[in-house]
Amino acid sequence: MSDLDPATLVQDGRVHRTVYTDPAIFAQEMDRIFGQAWVYVGHDSQVPKPGDFITLTIGRQPVVMARHADNKVYVIYNRCGHRGAKVCIENQGHADLFRCTYHGWTFKTDGTLDAVSMPRGYAASFDTSDPNLGMGQLPRVETYRGFVFASLFADGPDLTTHLGHARDSIDELVDKAPDGAVDLTGGVHKYIFRGNWKLQMENTVDMYHVPFSHESTLRRDGRQFSRQRGDESGSDIATSGAAADRWEQRIAWASKETGHTYTGHQPAAEHKANNDPVYQEYLSSLTALHGGEKTQEVLNPKRHNTWFFPNMSLQALNPHVRIIRPLTVDRTEIWVYPIRFCGAPDAMNVDIIKQLNLTHSAASLIQTDDLENFTRVQGGVAAENSDWVWFARGIDTDAPDNQGGVVNKGTVELPQRAQYAAWARYMAG
Repeated sequence: MSDLDPATLVQDGRVHRTVYTDPAIFAQEMDRIFGQAWVYVGHDSQVPKPGDFITLTIGRQPVVMARHADNKVYVIYNRCGHRGAKVCIENQGHADLFRCTYHGWTFKTDGTLDAVSMPRGYAASFDTSDPNLGMGQLPRVETYRGFVFASLFADGPDLTTHLGHARDSIDELVDKAPDGAVDLTGGVHKYIFRGNWKLQMENTVDMYHVPFSHESTLRRDGRQFSRQRGDESGSDIATSGAAADRWEQRIAWASKETGHTYTGHQPAAEHKANNDPVYQEYLSSLTALHGGEKTQEVLNPKRHNTWFFPNMSLQALNPHVRIIRPLTVDRTEIWVYPIRFCGAPDAMNVDIIKQLNLTHSAASLIQTDDLENFTRVQGGVAAENSDWVWFARGIDTDAPDNQGGVVNKGTVELPQRAQYAAWARYMAG
């Protein structure tokens, strides 16, 4: 299929297999999706002091997120304004000034030019105030409760409008911190899989695969290992009977406009009596912040996984942020950050990191299942017996809600349909 018209590639309940395999489509995605949408960059806890920075890419654009002397967080292009060399090569660090190693030009941490080396060699008309000589700031950068988003495109809605109903997922998560803030400096898992970036996007909010792909994590009684401190019951993911019925009652919400979507919480997310002393210390701190009624609401999260289109997910049950970095049409890098709750006992935050090692590291009990599936899909869609990949489960029961989105229940494929509706909208320009 050579026609790149999104109307031909995304249809009701199905997408064309070339969205996973065609390098030309991938190139358009980098320009039309990652080049225009609000893209998650990082968290302000990663750059706590002026001069702190991290490096990353937005689509194909190398960028730096840095905290400047004015205490604001800036996202700037990782490019010297002189001869175009990449200025920052470390993944993270601290610098009072950024210095290009090629010819020694220096830049402030907001991207503006600081000084030109050996300036007497330039004509008197050479204007060092020309913004084109700096590293260059991205057109739009905004932060919501510590989560930093940026856009390479100057026009479009503000971040709060763009996040819409999905931003409640951030609120739910941050409200679990006794100090009212979270921290993403507990390390990061990085790994690459041989598959298209959208495979991870689809999978994160796919409840249909859980009882089958992750069957190996079940105990004999049908429950997964515990993923909450002090809770030994685990999560029942049986495929039949009352337990399966509970899964079918979990909500799925999606915005076909933005591509943001979330799935309702798992059975294990329900707050249970817990006498663990560390947990009791946490509960006491949280109650002091919110009061008893709000604390119970916070401890019974409404959402399990939330996907912020195009590149970031939040998980509440095993708290973490997951970022996708598309490398090529069939090669994707994943960054997974544990979320630590500021003001919570240290032992609890250590447990979060340990649990993430079990669930979503490259050698974990759960993520390895998904990575195997991604590899199999990427290989399978090369087969020419059928041109279509299907997302039709529950399509006849999708219903609009009063939040500007669509809702359904259980193991439906509503989230994927919404993601591809947004994909098609961006790809159409």
